[in-house]
Amino acid sequence: MFMIDYKQVNWWYWFATACVLTVGVAGYQIGFVLAIGLSAVQLVHFTLRERSMTAFTVQVRFWVLVYVLAAYPEPLQAAYWLPVVGTWARAIFGYCVMARTVSLLPWNRRLPFSLGLLKKTYLSRPVRGNIMQGLPPAPLAAAST
Repeated sequence: MFMIDYKQVNWWYWFATACVLTVGVAGYQIGFVLAIGLSAVQLVHFTLRERSMTAFTVQVRFWVLVYVLAAYPEPLQAAYWLPVVGTWARAIFGYCVMARTVSLLPWNRRLPFSLGLLKKTYLSRPVRGNIMQGLPPAPLAAAST
């Protein structure tokens, strides 16, 4: 049930991000600034580690950075509640809403978009690694196209 993996650097990144986002929604603007900075550091770290901007882990961090940057202007800061809840869910339970959303982008999925895929993506249990490992393999007909 819990996936607190304190021996992994990526877990510490998510935990620290959840903490600073919580500071931000508690009313301290510095929390949002730190979340943006930490998200940028994560993106650079994982891009260098994976040696690819298209690696799934890099894509997730890219979209997290885009989200926290987009939510920074004062009228949009209520939107930070979503990554607060989502990042805590990732740090504690291993459930990452952003990774599941990124897995549905056309270049990341092997199956056609459908309600069934949407349900499976968001309602399946967290897996070690990333959500792409928990999705079913592509059907033979789809794999050959």
